[in-house]
Amino acid sequence: MTTPEENKALVLKAFDTLFNKRDYDAAWDFWSDSYIQHSAHIKPGREGLFELIQSAPDTLKYEHQVILAEGDYVIVHGRFTGNGRGVAWVAADIVRIEHGKLAEHWDVLQDEVTRADSQSGNPMFGESFPED
Repeated sequence: MTTPEENKALVLKAFDTLFNKRDYDAAWDFWSDSYIQHSAHIKPGREGLFELIQSAPDTLKYEHQVILAEGDYVIVHGRFTGNGRGVAWVAADIVRIEHGKLAEHWDVLQDEVTRADSQSGNPMFGESFPED
């Protein structure tokens, strides 16, 4: 049994290893071999996730801002930049941990908007808008 703090550290290390370092051999150990993917844009299993990242531009970077954990669940508010789409994705990633590995994943993604396109006048991620 892992603590919520250990689960948060695990998710952050796994995301950094896969998305930023692109160390696929090391990342393989963070995801369960029975990993369940609920995201509509990612093929099943850890193979589908890894295939997606391998096909992404080398400029892809991930950063997180807020991370919460309760029991076996971790939610991370993060941003994916350099994704080849011209606009960053702001994400809420929900991960379930089982036996010290990422076992299940859901996400909510939005295109990050500029100040001109923000109805609220507040940035979606961090303290400033993408163009600031």
